[in-house]
Amino acid sequence: MSSFLSASLGRKVFMSVTGLFLILFLSLHLTLNLFLIFDDSGNLFNQAAHFMATNPMIKIMEPILALGFIIHIIWAAMLTWANMKARPQKYASGDQLLSWWAPSKNMFILGSMILAFLVLHIFNFWVKIKLTGDPLLNHPAGTNIDMENTYNLVSNLFINYPVYDLIYVIAGLLVGLHISHGFWSAFQTIGLNNINWMKRLKCLANIIGILFAIGFAAIPIYFLLKF
Repeated sequence: MSSFLSASLGRKVFMSVTGLFLILFLSLHLTLNLFLIFDDSGNLFNQAAHFMATNPMIKIMEPILALGFIIHIIWAAMLTWANMKARPQKYASGDQLLSWWAPSKNMFILGSMILAFLVLHIFNFWVKIKLTGDPLLNHPAGTNIDMENTYNLVSNLFINYPVYDLIYVIAGLLVGLHISHGFWSAFQTIGLNNINWMKRLKCLANIIGILFAIGFAAIPIYFLLKF
């Protein structure tokens, strides 16, 4: 097992598996966040956030999720460094010059930018909800259940800090680009590299990437336009 993970192919397979796992998490996370725009009272989002915070299975999955993120980032850095050493001088072909922006050429850069946003996102929400608390969380949640008003904390940031909205929109687009390549590439790495399957997976990856980009970007835009 250790020799498999130390090999380039082993690291790629492991990174692909963790990447697919993270896409599943992002699907759940996006679904929860979209409750922000479906109910202006905040009740729906507060109940969903309370469920996520108190459900035993979610509590078990949190450290696994964190470990998945860490492994995915470390493996990506290792593979990028290995590729740079293997081919230290980039080709100067016209095709590469024209496609410098393509996700497949810049997966590590895209991932690094998403990581920077993730750190900011964790500081603004997870740290306050889980560790330090915030006065905004103590406002009445509008339900009969004793819970924190997570909607108040999140909506306040989107309404009063347009710069964060812009950053969030950009991050949503980056996530979509990252997934548009990472999704089909992960399946290719684990063996689904049939020509017909690849066509379908690439098409599905583009659809999923677009949905993620639109979904995440729609949230701050909604608050900017409505409030």
